[in-house]
Amino acid sequence: MKTRAHWDQVYSAKATTGVSWFQEHARQSLELIGQTGIAKHAGIIDVGGGASTLVDDLLDSGYSDITVLDLSAAALDLSKTRLGDRAAKVTWIAGDITQVDLPRSAYDVWHDRAVFHFLTTREDREAYVRAVLHAVKPGGHVIVATFAEDGPEKCSGLPVMRYSAEGLYAEFGAPFTLVEQRREDHHTPFGTIQKFIYCMCRTASN
Repeated sequence: MKTRAHWDQVYSAKATTGVSWFQEHARQSLELIGQTGIAKHAGIIDVGGGASTLVDDLLDSGYSDITVLDLSAAALDLSKTRLGDRAAKVTWIAGDITQVDLPRSAYDVWHDRAVFHFLTTREDREAYVRAVLHAVKPGGHVIVATFAEDGPEKCSGLPVMRYSAEGLYAEFGAPFTLVEQRREDHHTPFGTIQKFIYCMCRTASN
């Protein structure tokens, strides 16, 4: 799969601190997850979590049921190495979110920072939303961040979609209730600024 090979190459060739999306701490994501009020044993999935440090901070915060999914096994291996013995506390899934078979109603929180904007076809975006509806519990929270309308047009050499908060929410539609939206100026390791939009929604209770 071309995109899988692309991301394996990226993570094999560059230090995790040298990619444009690197965050020492994913503060916006941590704040939004905290705002959901979920219990520490609640299920959280970080889609496209790869080598992100969000899993470290979730473990540090006491969350105990964490799944990290990424297309790149190389990215997941970097996180496992960084976590050491703590990696055994996490469920790791190497797979394409538009195709992977996730357990039904398994997660209280679905988090995705910067996967959805790589889905440039309607078919892939619809498959993603079906995966959310299948895997998130009724009344669960869905936190998705993408490049904003004034964000980059490409990332890592690949085309991306850019969204307003309203446009991003519209991709999910009626089964979801918008809870919060916010913007972020992400400062890359190269001294540039990337504009992001975050939307937190909630699925229907039944």
